[in-house]
Amino acid sequence: MKLDIVAFGAHPDDVELGCSGTIAKEISLGKKVGIIDLTRGELGTRGSKEIREQEATAAAQLLGISCRENLNFRDGFFVNDEAHQLEIIKRIRKYKPEIVLCNAIDDRHIDHGKGSKLVSDACFLAGLTKIETELDGQVQDAWRPKVVYHYIQWKTIEPDFVVDITGFMDKKLEAVFAYGSQFYTENSNEPETPISSKNFIESIKYRAQDLGRLAGVAYAEGFTVERYVTVNSLGDLK
Repeated sequence: MKLDIVAFGAHPDDVELGCSGTIAKEISLGKKVGIIDLTRGELGTRGSKEIREQEATAAAQLLGISCRENLNFRDGFFVNDEAHQLEIIKRIRKYKPEIVLCNAIDDRHIDHGKGSKLVSDACFLAGLTKIETELDGQVQDAWRPKVVYHYIQWKTIEPDFVVDITGFMDKKLEAVFAYGSQFYTENSNEPETPISSKNFIESIKYRAQDLGRLAGVAYAEGFTVERYVTVNSLGDLK
């Protein structure tokens, strides 16, 4: 299955929090999108890996993505080495995306920055023909995505560009709230975490509103780039 976009997240819910408005919009435009989670989030204070898996499935259905995989890397302890790179290379070559979205380049959780660099490195290596891979008994051809974009997470990072997600904010919030074990619920007996506060949930919307305000739209999601974004003419810019 060839996909137009593959979004990677270190944990289930990273993609939903970082770029699910953009994903929902791209799907509405006819694009095929997949999500690949690196870990099962098994070290999360709230919930369990089994609950997270159910929540990830529900979020995927809400967004209407074409497929979702989990690479089962160790939460908190995966590293950017050959073994982990090869698993990502296999998926890049399997789905042949033009665009890859991945974790923030720097963030509060150590897995986010690690996941960002790991996926970025693997995207480059996936284009090298002398790296031989096989998946499900099939020898794979080299494939390098055209671009890698990094979404923004906990930290406030200045974006290189924003995507207007006006009309898709409700869908983003639905996908995020699919992870009921992780976020604020009234009278919950679960331990409090930085993302389980009511303030954090509210911040999802007001960050999108603030980026939208700066861009002249209602809601937006921001991304950083690895190389200059190119347009054909000034008229392409809004």
